Amino acid sequence: MKATQGDIERWQAELAGKQPYHIMAHALAHQGSELLLSFSGAEDVLLIDLAWQIAGSDISVFTLDTGRLHKETYAFIERVRDKYGIQIDVRSPDADAVGALVRQKGLFSFRTDGHKECCGIRKVAPLRKALASANAWATGQRRDQSLDTRADLPVVQLDPTFEGPNGPLVKYNPLANWTSAEVWRYIRGAELPYNALHEHGYVSIGCEPCTRAVLPGQHEREGRWWWEASGSKECGLHTSANDGD
Repeated sequence: MKATQGDIERWQAELAGKQPYHIMAHALAHQGSELLLSFSGAEDVLLIDLAWQIAGSDISVFTLDTGRLHKETYAFIERVRDKYGIQIDVRSPDADAVGALVRQKGLFSFRTDGHKECCGIRKVAPLRKALASANAWATGQRRDQSLDTRADLPVVQLDPTFEGPNGPLVKYNPLANWTSAEVWRYIRGAELPYNALHEHGYVSIGCEPCTRAVLPGQHEREGRWWWEASGSKECGLHTSANDGD
């Protein structure tokens, strides 16, 4: 469904303080099978579980395979596919674009040039293609993931970055109000599958060369692109078109 800014403001008022289940129910009621669920191979399994409770296996799920994910992430994706009996649309980057970057700058250019160029090719471009025919999508973003870039994250918005055939996409963030502790309480209580890397100190999980475990007391984003300043720790999936996940 195409939405206006007036619709978004009304929905934001309706959903203020609501639990993720009710936000997901609202999204499916208004968008139906046109709602795309973004599954990153981390805690986004909660999104799939909520949608599956409401709509069964008639849900649309996609994930981005950058070509540099951990083997544990690939195994996790398959466990989720099997548990819910759903199809997961695995989106890969353009091979020519990846090849050109590697030929020109090598396999680890992000260590010196910053991660945005590599993320743009391996993540943002495939995401843009996946969303090009969509009207709405849902993500597992939370405000507590980054005080620098996500502190004001709304539960529903017109996407500031990506557009579909009818203009800006409606973007739902059902977990925006929840903390990491609440997410994990749900995952453990419902006995949902999760990425085995979480058992080894990994919290925020992305590509293998750009992700590491964090120490007790460290913020989860300190495990991503640790050689860069904290304010740069977005890959472009959830930021304005002019910025660099």
